[in-house]
Amino acid sequence: MKFWPGSPFPLGATYDGVGTNFAVFSEAAERVELCLFEPDGTETRIPLTEMAAWVWHGYAPDIGPGQRYGYRVHGPYDPGQGLRCNPSKLLLDPYATAIDGEVQWNESLFNYRFDDPENSFNDDDSGPSMPKAVVTSPYFDWAHDRPPRTPLDDSVIYEVHVKGFTQQHPGVPENLRGTYAGLAHPASIDYLLNLGVTAVELLPVHQFIHDSHLADRGLRNYWGYNSIGFMAPQNDYAASTQPGGQVQEFKWMVKQLHAAGIEVILDVVYNHTAEGNHLGPILSFKGLDNAAYYRLVDDDRRFYYDTTGTGNSLNMRHPHVLQLIMDSLRYWVTEMHVDGFRFDLASTLARQFHEVDRLSAFFDLIQQDPVVSRVKLIAEPWDVGEGGYQVGNFPPLWSEWNGKYRDTLRDYWRGEPQTLGEFAARFTGSSDLYEDDARKPSASVNFVTAHDGFTLHDLVSYNDKHNEANGEGGADGESHNRSWNSGVEGPTDDPEVLEIRARQQRNFLATVLLSQGIPMLLGGDEMGRTQGGNNNAYCQDNEISWFDWEHRDGDLLAFTQRLIAFRRAHPVFRRRHFFHGESLGAAGPDIAWFRPDGTEMTEQDWASGFGKALSVFLNGETIPSPDARGQRVLDDSFLLLFNAHHEPLEVTMPEERWGARWVRVLDTADAFNEGEAVEAGQTTKIDARSLALLRRTG
Repeated sequence: MKFWPGSPFPLGATYDGVGTNFAVFSEAAERVELCLFEPDGTETRIPLTEMAAWVWHGYAPDIGPGQRYGYRVHGPYDPGQGLRCNPSKLLLDPYATAIDGEVQWNESLFNYRFDDPENSFNDDDSGPSMPKAVVTSPYFDWAHDRPPRTPLDDSVIYEVHVKGFTQQHPGVPENLRGTYAGLAHPASIDYLLNLGVTAVELLPVHQFIHDSHLADRGLRNYWGYNSIGFMAPQNDYAASTQPGGQVQEFKWMVKQLHAAGIEVILDVVYNHTAEGNHLGPILSFKGLDNAAYYRLVDDDRRFYYDTTGTGNSLNMRHPHVLQLIMDSLRYWVTEMHVDGFRFDLASTLARQFHEVDRLSAFFDLIQQDPVVSRVKLIAEPWDVGEGGYQVGNFPPLWSEWNGKYRDTLRDYWRGEPQTLGEFAARFTGSSDLYEDDARKPSASVNFVTAHDGFTLHDLVSYNDKHNEANGEGGADGESHNRSWNSGVEGPTDDPEVLEIRARQQRNFLATVLLSQGIPMLLGGDEMGRTQGGNNNAYCQDNEISWFDWEHRDGDLLAFTQRLIAFRRAHPVFRRRHFFHGESLGAAGPDIAWFRPDGTEMTEQDWASGFGKALSVFLNGETIPSPDARGQRVLDDSFLLLFNAHHEPLEVTMPEERWGARWVRVLDTADAFNEGEAVEAGQTTKIDARSLALLRRTG
């Protein structure tokens, strides 16, 4: 076989139309072998004799797309010094753009013997049990693909699982269900368009591993927070059976979603890998250069510094780790055309040393990068380490999952004591968290439910988690869910309980979609999807997690569609700047808050922990930001009435200067109330645990 010196860059396996350049980083290596695999499993090992700046490289002029490959690294094995080289272990390329196959769990994947993990050395060949990296073609006909570039303040994000969304969809052909092609199918796209969302936020699609402890119990890693390939689309989600076919299929999905005006945001997991702690398998990074890729404990480098709860944390202080992450992000934007990222446990990425550092190298690189800095960047602003809860503390380019918004709304609508001031701050975009950093309401991604935790249906149906199917004895999952079962735990035929649950779901959806900031819906919440009380369905790749299209709640779906359309039609609910409560000439203040008796809220009212009802006036004539063409934006003015009390209330309308006449346009308790007109100073009824929206008509 011809094999030439090649180039140390770019890293990975790069096909140029004639042959493929291979380049891999390892400072720990003394020798590196490229391993090429035939379809029957026959392995050919080629020494990489060229090395520059710790990048081992070579060029194969006769190798093209579809070729499966891996690496073997010869070097020191001294776990106490953080060195774990072992040439008997086949290693995945960290820059692989496709991976074929799955891990076949057995002892050969580990550096030790199971009967003596601390003192033994395992030189069994892991090659037959390992998935293989695949050379892919970079060529794809994107035609006239253009990113939708939906402004943040106009965005409605839909968090969804590629497989779960279509696995049981009756309108998607069976051979496409659960795949990228299934999500790209017209039946899927039509549903998203009719719902009205502007972006899908896909649970992890980077190649991930199904954990051994799950395989032993007949389960699989459904969520995918167990990455091993940061540039490779998960092969499980491809209808194509050709090695590397998942790349073309993923691009086709993005192209079809873009054609419909829908953005694609990826949930990315750069904080850890699937190789676990010191007893974990040798799959890639550990065998290439363990001390470079992972944060190790200073006084005993056998062990890993773990702020993720998964066994390891990537070493954000090392330039090649930072390069890998930035190269991965740029690849998904430039080559795969995605529109943004949601960063799992993002506080870990900011731990340059021990503490979470807003000035860390990672943020510096993002800020100056001409590609990544221009897409949507969303942080999950916490990890499990000390000082990891960092809601409100990310840099100006970033939006954040607003955990305080979630907790406040859950407590408010289940009737827990809290100050109304906290609720008002979250509803209006959390200026207390973001305005000091020159950020806008769009810094706040507002959500009540997400993949991790109860679905919306279960949030109002269960007080306690029911994770028996996970096989962990109830030890997994959050125990403090801020949920309320509406009077009965789990399924019931009681019409009164069912009515409360339906109303509470509408309350949550209406509050999220009428709040300032970016609304995010958990996929399926709009149709009443349930997981049977399982609040940690990470390992349930089955009917527990998949969308149940047959039993969807059509009324709730129609209500959600209507809400999203209403938000889109009225810019007062998606302002680009925070409210200030000041009088702006004849139009009056941009916002005002009222007690149920129609008088304005006082400091004492805001501090009360027992208040359950209030009203807010939103002035559509005082929107400060012009439209895209510089024209003034005018909208109707609205009054929202909130009542989280368990009894109905009589609410007095504010005096005439706020509006002479109002018409109820939304009522989460009773749609028959909609259309009711009420004059200034008159009273109107708002039912228990409900929200009403009135539009000023005079």
